Amino acid sequence: MLLPKKVKHRKWHRMRRNMSKITPDTRGTTLAFGSFGLKSESYARVTSNQIEASRKAMQRSLGKVGRIWIRIFPDMPFTAKPPEVGMGKGKGDPQGYCFEVRPGRVIFEVDGAEGTLAKESLRKAGTKLPLKTRIISR
Repeated sequence: MLLPKKVKHRKWHRMRRNMSKITPDTRGTTLAFGSFGLKSESYARVTSNQIEASRKAMQRSLGKVGRIWIRIFPDMPFTAKPPEVGMGKGKGDPQGYCFEVRPGRVIFEVDGAEGTLAKESLRKAGTKLPLKTRIISR
């Protein structure tokens, strides 16, 4: 799993967003390393576990051919309270790290594999993520 070596603050604000005002991403929207990529079509918070599950699915599908680049890094901590705890009593303990993916962000890139194989591996990776995705190519 991906997680930062050090964070400045243990608990962050939630950064709730008005879903009607979410704008497309302006950074990381084009392919930089590979020939094929997985681009987000919607907004979601992607946890490090989900990124790892997608990476494993892609790696198994590609086999020994091809190279994978992960273009996002989960650096935002999220908290959760234990079950059956009443309201109040402070914020929950940190549970893991996530990344806020906005529409248009390239999440994964693949190169060195045949087109059909690369697209199939990216499709499998997209099913592991909590957002709508689309496969792009150069």
